[in-house]
Amino acid sequence: MIPFDPFPALALPPEALIDRRVPKTLLMENGSFASGDRRRIREGIDQLRWLAVLKPTTVGVAEYRDPEREYLEISVLKLDLRPATRRGRLVELVHRAVPYPVLLITWWRGTPELSLAHKRRSLGDAERIVVDGKLIAVQIDSDSPAELLTAFFAALAVERQPRRTLHALYQGWIDTVQAFRAAEVTGTFSLPDTPAAAADRQTALREYRILGDTIARLYSAARKETQVSRRVEINLELARLRSDREAARTRL
Repeated sequence: MIPFDPFPALALPPEALIDRRVPKTLLMENGSFASGDRRRIREGIDQLRWLAVLKPTTVGVAEYRDPEREYLEISVLKLDLRPATRRGRLVELVHRAVPYPVLLITWWRGTPELSLAHKRRSLGDAERIVVDGKLIAVQIDSDSPAELLTAFFAALAVERQPRRTLHALYQGWIDTVQAFRAAEVTGTFSLPDTPAAAADRQTALREYRILGDTIARLYSAARKETQVSRRVEINLELARLRSDREAARTRL
């Protein structure tokens, strides 16, 4: 496996680098979390570091504002988790606690994961910033082919992202992560040519995953089914679902 090092992979300019530890107490205060989540933060996080901040003054990319959101800066954070903790929940809590869009690099049991999520103003409280939709995440697995990892790491560099606004730059990182997720299925890494192509790939990835989960459940049910007629029905349904999954795969 090609090891992932965020500094050369992201090619962050020196002006953007911070590399400062973030106290857990500050994270909990910013998030206004319930007692259970505060306990998860105390017990599950080994260390959280603020690696860099991307602003117009540090990367030469303009800020972004619209009625729903404003992107004045992007934070790059590194999260080290203890082995026994629940990774998914803590990753979500970190994204929720930071009022800016975040590229979060999480290390858990020796495996890095990159996650991103757009932010917007809360519909009920314009002063409150919330996560907009589901997190976009990918684990950098040791089984991934070296050529895919090489292409992915090269595509993550700041200079390779759109530079119109910080929102466009952040969307570029999301599209790059989605491209790697697609490459894990197709074996080929390619970036989308247009925003429409990126949106279609995101939808296809979601459909591919959902169909895969459904196929796995039905296949397990078919193996346990004793009635021949019911097994025939399940197998026909499996054939249809596999065809739908292949159709989703072709859109990746």
